[in-house]
Amino acid sequence: MLLIRFKRKPLIVLGIFFGIFLILSAYLSSFGSSVFQNALAQSDIQTVKYRNLTLDLGNGVTTNAQLSYPAIGKGPFPAVLLIPGSGAVDMNETLTIDTKPFWQISQYLSERGFAVLKFDKRGVGESFTILNPNVWGNNTVNDQIQDSKKALDVLVQQPEVDPNRISIIGHSEGTLYAPRVAADNSTKVSNIILMGVLAQNPLKDVEYYQDVSLPLEYAMQVLDSNNTGLISVGQIVTDSLLKNFLLPSSLLHTNDTKEITNALMKEFGSSGFINIDEQLKPFLIKGYENITAFNLLKCDTTGVCPILWKSLADMPTNLSFIGNVSNSTGILILNGENDAQTPVQQAFLLHQKLNEVNHTDHTLMTYPELGHVFYPSSKWQTVVGPIQPNVLADLYSWLELHSR
Repeated sequence: MLLIRFKRKPLIVLGIFFGIFLILSAYLSSFGSSVFQNALAQSDIQTVKYRNLTLDLGNGVTTNAQLSYPAIGKGPFPAVLLIPGSGAVDMNETLTIDTKPFWQISQYLSERGFAVLKFDKRGVGESFTILNPNVWGNNTVNDQIQDSKKALDVLVQQPEVDPNRISIIGHSEGTLYAPRVAADNSTKVSNIILMGVLAQNPLKDVEYYQDVSLPLEYAMQVLDSNNTGLISVGQIVTDSLLKNFLLPSSLLHTNDTKEITNALMKEFGSSGFINIDEQLKPFLIKGYENITAFNLLKCDTTGVCPILWKSLADMPTNLSFIGNVSNSTGILILNGENDAQTPVQQAFLLHQKLNEVNHTDHTLMTYPELGHVFYPSSKWQTVVGPIQPNVLADLYSWLELHSR
């Protein structure tokens, strides 16, 4: 893990959007024994209490929320607001039965002395359930920011919460919103934690990386081992990553190699090979342009809807905004070094910007071999699973130190 801290004087210590389709495909193959169920079954001793809440988001829109806090202790406790990442994720950020990052974080922190508030994104319920297609399909960046601010107001009002010790954790898309909520509430928010960071434009830079740059790099470095500039159709047929970018959705889950081969040869020609520069790159760019075309028809996806895509593309980047966060607000940046969705370079860029604006209290931690949900992954593809214990320990240690 690379650890860089800045507190008053700079000190460097060296130590130990969305491939949403990759996450959803993992969802289909992950039903088995649940680490969460096993953990809960180990003991009947209650260490955390819960309160279910309903957040009024305005204009008749409500969403479910939950406060967790220590079962024992005087209180009021330092508190944390969780702002989720992209897609129709619920308050636990449920990706699979064993991958619930915000459930893990809230449980871990509440067992150790923190109150934590998490909430379903507007219009959605548990496990990618769209409860209100109109609300979900028409949500914007401003909606996400205002929803987070209203959740912050509710958190501050809870009797178990110390209003002078409030922190915000944003994950993935949530890293865009956490700094804005903090900047507008500098007297309320003491710290922000950004996990899986977006520094540049989420559409023009990060989505392009996911849809074009990363698969091109994979094709050249992994599949074109002889540096011919060509990859064979046969390679793609058996490759679990690249065919996700090249096949129509109707064939993504088929094992019929003949059908896959015919589809690829129909698209790229019958020679049996695909030219990386002349054929693959234009195909990937066209796919990226289709995804980001802002077709404002009814949204029927649990990913990012067209209206939200447009507002994400138009918003100022975190690089341009982060200087608005009060210098008294502590900032922790966490990123996996094998993050295929928000690559670690995004975290480095934001760290550099914080140096430039002389934000004296910030820390950068990066984790070798870990991906977007802080679970072991290759650099090419997100593997979903529980957040690794050392990440949770680092998160708690920093928060505990900054919440005294």
